[in-house]
Amino acid sequence: MSSAAAPNARDRILGAAIDLIRREGFAATSLDDLCRQAGVTKGAFFHHFAGKEDLGVAAADFWREGTSALFANAPYHRPADPLARVLAYLDFRRELVRGGVPEFTCLVGTLVQETYDSHPRIRDACAASIFGHAQTLEADIAAAMKKHRVTAAGWTPESLATHTQTVLQGAFILAKAKNDPALVFDAIDHLERYIRFLFKPKKKAAAA
Repeated sequence: MSSAAAPNARDRILGAAIDLIRREGFAATSLDDLCRQAGVTKGAFFHHFAGKEDLGVAAADFWREGTSALFANAPYHRPADPLARVLAYLDFRRELVRGGVPEFTCLVGTLVQETYDSHPRIRDACAASIFGHAQTLEADIAAAMKKHRVTAAGWTPESLATHTQTVLQGAFILAKAKNDPALVFDAIDHLERYIRFLFKPKKKAAAA
């Protein structure tokens, strides 16, 4: 018998919300479907959440907490060379692209597309998740710049970290548009080539 505690009602609701929103979208996710999948009553739902907007905020926070733990313990942190860690991060993102489109796309990326104007609280929670994750890459990028003596012209560790998320979130949208995970792999491959180019040793100009 497993010693792990069963998820409480709130966590079951949030887990169901993540599954349904990634598959159906926020607006199309009904409370009836949500409660049915979570195995709770509507009374239990309203015990934990004031309404659907509160659910959206909590789902974004729940997603951020779960993915933060996943990435913090991922193997891409192991290489000694910081540039190798950045590239290993991309390898790890490739490994996460499995199953159907709803199974590997980003909850907060999906959620914010629908709610950025209508629900500012949800938008802000999604932004905290996306940009918070981008920030975790900045130290390795900065260390890689120092180790490989890269002098940036027009970019910073922060902007490159943000760009990685721009590429990934855009790739998820394109994968949805064509229902084709291959587009995510292609986008990551291009991103890797771009990062390798930024860190490629510059040839010294020939003496006149």
